Amino acid sequence: MRVEQLDDLATELTEMIQTEITFGQPVEPDTDLLLTGLVDSLGVIRIVTWMEDHLEIEIDPVDVVLENFQTVALMVDYARRR
Repeated sequence: MRVEQLDDLATELTEMIQTEITFGQPVEPDTDLLLTGLVDSLGVIRIVTWMEDHLEIEIDPVDVVLENFQTVALMVDYARRR
């Protein structure tokens, strides 16, 4: 995974979520996507698939938990740890 990919990840991930999942509802890096209902289980699958394709990584299903996928900021932190 290249550093420049991680630098732009928050912006690109936010844009994808707003465009394809929340259909224009604003999303900030710390917006709680799951507990607010903005993103459902299908949305999480779409986000995971997008991250795997975009970052060329494989995300273990065990890692798809609130602690890693509740907000865009947590998703970026998870990607950085990978």
